[in-house]
Amino acid sequence: MRVGYVRCSTLEQNEARQLKMMEEQKAERVFVDKASGKNTDRKEFKEMMAFVRVGDTLIVESISRIARNTRDLLTIVSNLTEKGVEFVSLKENIDTTTPHGRFMLTVFGALAELERESILERQREGIEIAKAEGKYKGRKPIAIDEAKFRAVCTRWRAGNITATAAMQEVGLKPNTFYRRVKELGL
Repeated sequence: MRVGYVRCSTLEQNEARQLKMMEEQKAERVFVDKASGKNTDRKEFKEMMAFVRVGDTLIVESISRIARNTRDLLTIVSNLTEKGVEFVSLKENIDTTTPHGRFMLTVFGALAELERESILERQREGIEIAKAEGKYKGRKPIAIDEAKFRAVCTRWRAGNITATAAMQEVGLKPNTFYRRVKELGL
C-alpha cells in the first residue's frame, strides 16, 4: 500500500499542497498532522507508524515533514526498514531501497536539523535585538480579577477547596496560578 504522511507545523498552515502531492503519488491512505516536527510525539505520526506493514511505501513531501533532527529521522527510517516498509521523500528524491538513497537520507537529515537549529537561533537573536530596543516585552500577562483571586486563594489555603478547583474557578493553568500566588504573596 502507498501511504502518505503530511505535516504542517501550525493549525494556520495549509496542507493542501502536500495533499495534492499525495494524490498525484496515488497514496491510498494519508495521515495528516498539524504539529511541530521537533519530536515524534504526534498523534497521526504514531498512528501511521502503527499502520504501515511489510511491503508498504511511506511517501512524504520532504524529510523535514517527518523529522526535524537527524537522530529522529534515522530512527524512523530504521523502524520502517525493520517493518519492511520503503521510505520515499519526493523533494530530495530519496528512496531507501538503494544504498545511494540511504546515504542521501543521512545527508539530508543532517541538513534538516541544521535548518531547524538555524531558525531557532535567528529567532533568539531577533528577540534579543527587539528586547534591547524595547520593542519586545514577551507575552502579555493574563488579566485576573485580583479580589476574586485573593478570595479563592484564601479558601484554597484554608483547605476548603483543592488547588485544582481553585485554578478552575479563576481560569488559570497551574504555572500561571502558582506564579500569581507567589507574586501576590499568597
